[in-house]
Amino acid sequence: MDGVILTPLKQIYHPKGDIFHAMKKSDSGFEGFGEAYFSTIHQNDIKGWKKHLQMTLNLVVVSGEIEFVIYNEATFFTAKLSHNNYQRLTVKSGLWVAFRGLGQHNMLLNLASLEHDPAEAVTINLDNIAYEW
Repeated sequence: MDGVILTPLKQIYHPKGDIFHAMKKSDSGFEGFGEAYFSTIHQNDIKGWKKHLQMTLNLVVVSGEIEFVIYNEATFFTAKLSHNNYQRLTVKSGLWVAFRGLGQHNMLLNLASLEHDPAEAVTINLDNIAYEW
């Protein structure tokens, strides 16, 4: 889908604790740094739909498993990210995003291109976009 990039990320295993890469400024999808934050989602709960008007999202699942659904007014793109499928999901502005917690304890990191501004995004109810979870 145009405006979506799924990037495999490097994991470096170490006997005393592993290293999980998230993003470098030279990576595709990096459009500047606004803020980084963590968000949790309970198992079987769904957050969304949200469409950012200017912000690019760079989403990495750091714990559990999360199913992401991106909608461009015509088609859906889905990705399930976890420790076993460790990738970064880049979502450009103008696309609808929702996500569901699949694991017991789910946490994502968003490396956003802009600082949070409530006027910069549109949020609608889950039933406004017909997607079969």
